Amino acid sequence: MFARRAPLFLLLAAVFVAGFLFSQFTGERGIAGVYNREEGKPEGVDFSLFWDAWRTLQENYVASDELDERLMLEGALSGMVESAGDPYTVYFNPGDTKVFWEDIAGTFEGVGMEVGIREGELKVIAPLEGTPAQKAGLRPGDTIVKIEDTFARDLSIDEAVVLIRGEKGTVVRFLVLREGWAEAREFSMERAVIEVPSLSWRLQGDVAVLSLYHFSEKAKGDFQEAAMEILASRAETIVLDLRNNPGGFLEVAQDIAGWFLERGAVVTIEEFGDGRESREYRAKDNNAQLSTYPIVVLVNGGTASAAEILAGALHDNRGVLLVGERSFGKGSVQELKLLKDDSSLKITVAHWLTPKGNFLTDVGLEPDVAVPMTEDDFAEDRDPQLDKALELVEEL
Repeated sequence: MFARRAPLFLLLAAVFVAGFLFSQFTGERGIAGVYNREEGKPEGVDFSLFWDAWRTLQENYVASDELDERLMLEGALSGMVESAGDPYTVYFNPGDTKVFWEDIAGTFEGVGMEVGIREGELKVIAPLEGTPAQKAGLRPGDTIVKIEDTFARDLSIDEAVVLIRGEKGTVVRFLVLREGWAEAREFSMERAVIEVPSLSWRLQGDVAVLSLYHFSEKAKGDFQEAAMEILASRAETIVLDLRNNPGGFLEVAQDIAGWFLERGAVVTIEEFGDGRESREYRAKDNNAQLSTYPIVVLVNGGTASAAEILAGALHDNRGVLLVGERSFGKGSVQELKLLKDDSSLKITVAHWLTPKGNFLTDVGLEPDVAVPMTEDDFAEDRDPQLDKALELVEEL
């Protein structure tokens, strides 16, 4: 999710990552400084080897006159950052950096799904509401084997994003493997301009069923409007549906938490892992106007980042029941560092923990009441997870 200190980021066809920060390198700490200042060189590393390889390539490559020195530098930077072994820590050239900022503005052209890497495989975290990916039938947990003719296992997230996104009206093909399938199947979908609604709600008897699709900047105002409508309605309980919500702005999650939790309640803990003191993020002051409503929260494998933070905060602070399936486990914080040529590094700098100190990264949230969705449920348009949540909330 993006912290805001900054936004979370939409991966190509839409990825919101929990915890995104923004800062800028000074020229003094920029790329050139590594080579030009003696104190900038790490001990035990001989940077002359880099320049030796650079010169040797230029002097011996069969088509040396075709070598692009800018691309050589970008390749070196990408390789250095990739060596960290973290799929969310990446180098963006100036063009990629521009695309990144366009993505987090909230409107882009693609198929509308968040993707992530788990155990070396490119996974669908969540298809976004009303997008080509959702309409085509992609589901959380699907493995993307190929994008067009390129095997996805060999790609970074950002390389995959470049292949998936594209001009509206064009078609992109995926080879997808799903648990329970004997072999992968092909999905084709037409790219579109992606504009995802932030939420919707409806009354089901005396239960307000509130679905949050992502934590965009717009979601803050939309939630306030929905909350006031719920307060004025005959609703006596709430089912908060966070399924297939890939995250968004941490600030928005804090604000929404303030409707359900007392002011000052811990929403999440940021742990840096380098000896620095952890930082607590607390509920914003919305007078806890929904705190008296009994509530059940729905989660699944597409619940990630800011959505996991909100679900964990309600669970740890109020003992709210989580119903559905284990969440995705996207609990790392990325910070964008601008370099002197408008390129940038997106670096994982910390991890999010629940208020009780439980890690989210690669672990996720275990539901209190596990309810799977079967192939037949999807085919027959049944929702046993929502049915169970409605049953449980009536008992509260």
